[in-house]
Amino acid sequence: MENRNIIDHYHYWTTDAIKADLDTKRGNYSVVCCNIGNDFNIATVIRNANAFLAKEVIIYGNKKYDRRGTVGTHHYTNFRHVRSVDDLGQYIREEQSRGSVRIIGIDNVPHAKNVNSFEFNPITHYIMIFGQEQIGIPQDVLDMCDDVVYIPQYGSVRSINVGCASSIIMNQYCDKVSNYDYRSF
Repeated sequence: MENRNIIDHYHYWTTDAIKADLDTKRGNYSVVCCNIGNDFNIATVIRNANAFLAKEVIIYGNKKYDRRGTVGTHHYTNFRHVRSVDDLGQYIREEQSRGSVRIIGIDNVPHAKNVNSFEFNPITHYIMIFGQEQIGIPQDVLDMCDDVVYIPQYGSVRSINVGCASSIIMNQYCDKVSNYDYRSF
């Protein structure tokens, strides 16, 4: 096998076998990259979605990404692409037809709740929406959200990079809901 950025447990597995195994362990949440302008930011979100076992990554908008930034994790990640807010709404309705769904925007807008006090329900499918730094989530997409959470910050900067934000939020979800840890192999 070629040199891959995978844990030892999967060292001799095929890509398809790894993805199939991960599909049996994924968290009950999906991640939406909403009009994120920087290729490597999308790649970082995808890499984080793999690290924290998101069900899938939805790329909203016309933006493609540079796969080199995923360090191969795009091979083990489920994807969907939606080009418009109507397509995103259709995706959400499809998920809602399968069961309990909550749409969470991650943005530092005035009515947002502190993510540290946000309670995740393990039987609810969460659709986590991340926007572009400085721009945030477009209002028509924010209007779809059941909840909006922010990440508390303690310095002078107004916002953090979406790749960093996604890792914090996905880790919060896993910490509160999941008991899976790859070191348990």
